[in-house]
Amino acid sequence: MDIKINYSSKDPIYLQIKNQIRDAILDDKLDIDKPLPSIRLLAKELRVSVITTKRAYDELEKDGLINSVPGKGNFIKSQDPQMVKEKLMVKIEDHIREVIKLCKLGDISKEEILALVDVLEESDD
Repeated sequence: MDIKINYSSKDPIYLQIKNQIRDAILDDKLDIDKPLPSIRLLAKELRVSVITTKRAYDELEKDGLINSVPGKGNFIKSQDPQMVKEKLMVKIEDHIREVIKLCKLGDISKEEILALVDVLEESDD
């Protein structure tokens, strides 16, 4: 698993781990049938505390993205497409709120932002 820790980030390490695993799950980059690395192994690979990786896994389980099976490990849950969409909508709402704040600070119109979205969407094709 390719997780990058940014030690100068304002986000705690457990949250960086959680977010990267979450994104990999939602992007279908991880197989449902394969277990995630053990808490100890991931901690060793990332050179972080076992408590940190345990908290990341606990948060993922709380969010309904993984199952913890005692004695067997942690596994990615099969995702309901409607639930995934709902979770992504919540994430998008948070980002849009931030964009709106920045637009107000910079006196940037909605039309300018929509034009930017069009440009960015075209460049991703």
